[in-house]
Amino acid sequence: MRTQRSTILTGLVLSSLLLSGGVARAASYDVDTDHTTVSFKIKHLFSYVQGTFKKFQGTVEYEPGKPETWSAQGTIDVASIDTNVPERDKHLKSADFFDAANNPTIEFKTTKITSVDAEHAVAEGTIKIHGVEKPVKLDVEIHGVGKDPWGNVRAGFTVTGTLNRKDFGLTWNKALETGQLLVGDEVKLSLELEAILKQ
Repeated sequence: MRTQRSTILTGLVLSSLLLSGGVARAASYDVDTDHTTVSFKIKHLFSYVQGTFKKFQGTVEYEPGKPETWSAQGTIDVASIDTNVPERDKHLKSADFFDAANNPTIEFKTTKITSVDAEHAVAEGTIKIHGVEKPVKLDVEIHGVGKDPWGNVRAGFTVTGTLNRKDFGLTWNKALETGQLLVGDEVKLSLELEAILKQ
């Protein structure tokens, strides 16, 4: 009888801990689009063209010192691409490249966080571009958490990585007289990310 009571008591305690947050959970943040930049650069001829995406949204689950709880997801509006040349942007949105009419978003979500220390981590996940989903690893620089002058809790990160555009079916190119190609294959990604704790 005593053993049965002990078992029931243990079950109640465990259930209580699970329901009350005994399991580690991360705080939820919304990406602050006013203080976040989503940018890229790619080789063009003998230099690099840089661009940004102006419209995006995302969430981050983050608790300092508890990487097992971390995760992130985001969506980018392809039509918001901006390389400071309207005609080039129009071409990038066309079927030659992103085909924004049929593939309006770029989507990312983490699957796990690895190689963690106090200021760095690697975010492993999947990214979907041009209707093609592939695994990706992104380097994350952790800048910390704190309150702004208006009482909002903010977290900051720098996220970088590289992709091969051909992996996503973005194969358009032109050959030069020298035998080189007009556009490179490697795309360098950079996000300066600031997020606000959800209330």
